[in-house]
Amino acid sequence: MNSPIGQLQVSAPGRICLFGEHQDYLNLPVIACAISLRLSVTGHPNDDKTIYLDLPDIGAVEQLPHGKNLPYQKERDYFRSALNVLHRKGLHFSQGCECSVRGEIPINAGTSSSSALVVAWIKFLAQISDERPDFSPEEIAEFAHQAEVVEFSEPGGMMDQYTSALGRIIFLEFAPSVRAQRLHANLGNFVLGDSGEPKETKLILARVKHGVIEILNQLARSDAGFSLRLINNERMAELQNKLTSEKYDLLAGTWRNHQITLAAKAALRHGNIDRTRVGQLLNEHQAILRDTLKISTAKIDRMIDAALSAGALGAKINGSGGGGCMFAYAPNNPHEVAAAIERVGGKSFVVQVDEGVRIETAVNNGMGQ
Repeated sequence: MNSPIGQLQVSAPGRICLFGEHQDYLNLPVIACAISLRLSVTGHPNDDKTIYLDLPDIGAVEQLPHGKNLPYQKERDYFRSALNVLHRKGLHFSQGCECSVRGEIPINAGTSSSSALVVAWIKFLAQISDERPDFSPEEIAEFAHQAEVVEFSEPGGMMDQYTSALGRIIFLEFAPSVRAQRLHANLGNFVLGDSGEPKETKLILARVKHGVIEILNQLARSDAGFSLRLINNERMAELQNKLTSEKYDLLAGTWRNHQITLAAKAALRHGNIDRTRVGQLLNEHQAILRDTLKISTAKIDRMIDAALSAGALGAKINGSGGGGCMFAYAPNNPHEVAAAIERVGGKSFVVQVDEGVRIETAVNNGMGQ
């Protein structure tokens, strides 16, 4: 029988999308990695079956009961949605808890601060539940996706939750089923640059996601077997006569990003890699995101140019776009690259590839675990 939990701390990482931006919702693969900026949930059980949450990063507090089917009080009410999902999975809670949530991950900036929150919160709740199940990282990712996306009918994919739960570098496929494959490349340092511009996720997804899906539906009506995963250069050339130039450019950019992701997977399979090649692929990806999908911003472009001029091997916008963060691949001179990003108005963080969700501290009955 599990001994009662005393003080507990769980942390989960943010993430960057190396390759495959705007691909996961099309069931195309992505390559993402967890980074060494983390969010932690720290707390201990209490006896009144109420959860008290201190959120100093946003200057807020929350209080919620442990009941089943908790009604949502606001948009993206993740603390309640995670509880609802875990109740449906058969977990019970005899006690409440008093918690503090703190993070290093830039908020609303494309580095998955919300997914890190939900992943850490689900791991924390599982540990203080009566059952204390040992969920696998894949299960935590699935539950987090349900709590963050499905519960609120959001448009996002599964990349963020899987990367935060599993950690390191993963090649994530979505069709015919979700499958994560670890890539063992020794990448070294990145520099994350926060533009300070809030992301425009819903507007970007409405334009890019819905635009591509409309094109795919149009093509599927005349070719039931059409799939972006299967077409080649010749087939893409044929499609140029069937689509407007605007639609063709959007489809071709999406397909080219898929090809870049597959090339990057081959480049990242082993520990010893051609780092210059990785940087080139990042730059090719960014050019499409900037010029074809048009999800970059003038400030982020300046930050990328500054990073490359300072010696970064490659750089791209991170996340859905319209603001938020970029990152530069700078294995050799991260501090010089960070300073260059700061000079053009960004806030920089030198980061490395990191582990997934983990228990940092657990004290049972006053005894360290």
